[in-house]
Amino acid sequence: MATEEELFANIDALLKEEPQLPPPAERARLREAAGITRARLATALKTTTQTVKNYENGRSEPKPPRLEAYQRLLKVWAAKYPVHGAPAALVPAAAPQTFTGPAAPETNDPQATAQAPMELERPAPRPAASSRRPAAKKTAQPAVGSRFPHGPLAVLDGDGCAYGVDGIVLDCPARTVVELVEWTLRESRLGAPKLNRYGKDSDPLIVVTAAAAVKLGLPERLEGHEQRRSLRLPADHPVVKQVAKAKWQLTQRGFGPWARIYRKVQGRERQCVQLAILSWDALDERSWPGVAEMEPADIARVLGVYAQRVITPRGSTAVSGLELMTALRPPTKPERDEETGNWVSGHNPGSLGTDPMDPAPPEATAEHPVVVNSGWSGGFLNEEAYQWVRPVDLLTDEECVLPYAVGLDLNTAFLAAAARLVVGLSAPDHFVGPKFNPKIPGSWLVDLSHVELDPRLPSPFTPTGERPTGPAWYQTHTVAYAQELGYNVAPIEAYLRRETGAYLDPWHDRLKTAYVDTLADLGVTRDLDGRAFLAAMEQHKQADPAMVAVLAAIKATVKGGVGKLRERPQGKSYKEGERWPALERPTWRPDIRAAVISKARVNMHRKLRNMVELTGLFPLAVLSDCVVYPSPGESPLEFLPYAASGKPQPGGFRLGPTPGLAKLEGVQSMLWAVDLMEKGLNPARHIKGGDAVLDEGE
Repeated sequence: MATEEELFANIDALLKEEPQLPPPAERARLREAAGITRARLATALKTTTQTVKNYENGRSEPKPPRLEAYQRLLKVWAAKYPVHGAPAALVPAAAPQTFTGPAAPETNDPQATAQAPMELERPAPRPAASSRRPAAKKTAQPAVGSRFPHGPLAVLDGDGCAYGVDGIVLDCPARTVVELVEWTLRESRLGAPKLNRYGKDSDPLIVVTAAAAVKLGLPERLEGHEQRRSLRLPADHPVVKQVAKAKWQLTQRGFGPWARIYRKVQGRERQCVQLAILSWDALDERSWPGVAEMEPADIARVLGVYAQRVITPRGSTAVSGLELMTALRPPTKPERDEETGNWVSGHNPGSLGTDPMDPAPPEATAEHPVVVNSGWSGGFLNEEAYQWVRPVDLLTDEECVLPYAVGLDLNTAFLAAAARLVVGLSAPDHFVGPKFNPKIPGSWLVDLSHVELDPRLPSPFTPTGERPTGPAWYQTHTVAYAQELGYNVAPIEAYLRRETGAYLDPWHDRLKTAYVDTLADLGVTRDLDGRAFLAAMEQHKQADPAMVAVLAAIKATVKGGVGKLRERPQGKSYKEGERWPALERPTWRPDIRAAVISKARVNMHRKLRNMVELTGLFPLAVLSDCVVYPSPGESPLEFLPYAASGKPQPGGFRLGPTPGLAKLEGVQSMLWAVDLMEKGLNPARHIKGGDAVLDEGE
């Protein structure tokens, strides 16, 4: 029988394990009584305002050494500010209180409560794995019909806290990758509803911090490969073996920074979890600036906003951009078989279908089997973004004496070009001597060398801006623009598609809304006039680092998604003429990529030409969606065309936050720009300062 001394020793041990903190509501009262804001307290504790808020509403508990510092502060405040003048006593907290979230309609479904895990940030110390009890259940019931009440994703930290959207924190008891997958599918209630009635729900995403990776038996970092995309665990790694032993499967990408773990669909239920390993560089700094270094709750906020406005991340932003196309235009839909009366999978009109499609030879790349096996030597489409500098000898004295060079950048120019863009949906058919039709998407062999344009403008037909020297392959929009300029076009041959549609429309609409809404969150709204817009854009990156990261990811999604439509072979072992994995996707469509870039380049040239008519100004240089103009002042308002009413003139460049409108890219001296031009360099590439290089389309 236990002695009194043993029992007291056990109780003392338990007390040491529990955080000696007052209840959450008392923490908030004490801080307010001391006149300290959450932000100021967060600075003192070297954490975030949201984390302090979580401490005060019971969503989370501090961890050492922050626990001891917070405890010390609260003891001092409790002595100074007792409740109603009574001596303040620090009440040892029991298990952290359950966060119930926003009020939800009541339901009589007994399973709704039984399946919801307790939402905690820092659970009480757990028993050993062999005696671990089931997690406590959440008392608040989710909204009726809500299958994913905890959002699309969670960020798992090393202490078992899984941080979700809207401040939710779940207790995840998993100690292995297999346990994590099973907990995610059975208890987490994470996921996102499908974006199209014929689509599929988004699989839950678990983002794993470095500490959580080590706890799960994964290496903190992967080494040994020059390219990040090549990183993956070897097949004989214990974790990979555990996954296989538990009858789970990995995709062909293996266990890398973005790992998909799944079992084949049984009935209607998908069994698939996406993992993103932060310390393996899952979040590329170029697409997600600063996110990997954020606190888990802030990472969850960034990725959660992106998931709600765009899509649950499924890999790089380029992969997510491509996946978004398919999610919004699923390849199949259910239809009834007239003979059997059964429901079968049928083609969804307007989609790209389920089978990969070979391009026409001029639309392919030089290493493509279509080209190598046919011996094609007839040239290729060269629909790329502008990289053009005006010859220095075409600068006028009036331009050279202007003090400034001002760069304008078009917001998500490729996204703007995707709006109402008709593309081919079927395989290409070959035609000889066809009559040009601007409504038919395809590739045309045409001689446009006879088109005469002002040499102070780039040619609209080539990425270099140089005048064509003979017949070449062009996408429909490029040829249509020559016709728009009043020139006769006589195609020699063409590869055209009979089935067409605005495939990218829903993709454009969703990303445009995401872009505009995120800019609005940063204080850049549609109702601002030119001066207010420029001022807001100058400050927007200081407003909220999380939303700045979301904005960067949205822009990278557009650029990367378009680039993925013509993904090239990767790896040193590739041999010309072999098929590479990307070719097996229905979304490997270089002709659609060419259509987007062609339209974007034509849109840019049309604005350049209109600016000449409206203002008499010619550009110094163009790089992709950035154009540099000589200017009498540092602001683009000094030279952009405005009517007497104060409204911008239609046709030229306009300032604003929506795709296709312009923002200030940078300002330098005119002498600086001319010096670069004389050296054969492009001022648009460096106008931002600090040797900044703009994105050039992919």
